[in-house]
Amino acid sequence: MSTVIDRFKLTTVRTGFLLGGRLAPQRTVNRAARLFATPFASSRSRALAVRGDADMQRGELRVGGETVATYVWGDPMNQPYALLAHGWSSFGLRFLPWVARLRELGFAVVTFDQPGHGLSSGKLCTLPEFIATIRAVGARYGDAALAVGHSLGGAAVAFAQDESWHADRLILVAPAADMKAAAGRFFRFMRLGDYLRQPFYDWLLRRTGVSIEQLQVHRHLPALGQPALIVHDLDDVDVPWGEGERYAQFWPGARLLTTQGLGHRRVLDAPEVIEAALAFTRGEEIGTRVIGTPNLSFCM
Repeated sequence: MSTVIDRFKLTTVRTGFLLGGRLAPQRTVNRAARLFATPFASSRSRALAVRGDADMQRGELRVGGETVATYVWGDPMNQPYALLAHGWSSFGLRFLPWVARLRELGFAVVTFDQPGHGLSSGKLCTLPEFIATIRAVGARYGDAALAVGHSLGGAAVAFAQDESWHADRLILVAPAADMKAAAGRFFRFMRLGDYLRQPFYDWLLRRTGVSIEQLQVHRHLPALGQPALIVHDLDDVDVPWGEGERYAQFWPGARLLTTQGLGHRRVLDAPEVIEAALAFTRGEEIGTRVIGTPNLSFCM
């Protein structure tokens, strides 16, 4: 029954966008952009259902006018720490399967809920806000020994690397590479007309001050010098495997580990992925080096 209701809602929204795009295009663009920037409500309900463990310290951090929920194990001010950044419509404690293993390697661990996600305040969130939150958490605890990012959190971790904060090693799992491509997938899914794309991009620019072209990660990757492991599944229908390959191609110190049959979400906590990531953290050579020309064209 719920599937039928969900399909009915989707059809209703698509029909509204189809009619509104012709009759009231700017209002329709505003509505579509807000939907694009609104995390699913399940992020909050799933976060509330997870308790963590006795060693976890809960905290808060003010970022951009929002209250960001933080979760800490160990003492990141005095120990090398791992920063774990969740993806779109997810939450920090989604990384619980990683925590004990990282603690065994001597890391303190820090994770958090992005604005509009989990137990953090806010309603809307975009990639630039993901990046700003990671930098704010990093500013609290200093440079990280390791950063792990999933999906949009993977892109944000890569973009967050600069002179003010960085991680010595990075592991990106199913990372998104191109917000223009992501917007294109959203447009196709919602049946939005192509003539609305530029007004849609303009809405994002007004909100964030960052153009969508600046959020194509291949423009940023050649400047990164840290070793990185990119993990991406061939059966990922949310973020295509080719976006993970792009990281490994343009990032001088990156290697690509390809999996199959795990999709976009199960790849994050699959035991074999965690084992490979820990081996990479210990300095073992994991995955393959991708060699290719940087003069590629990308589907938008």
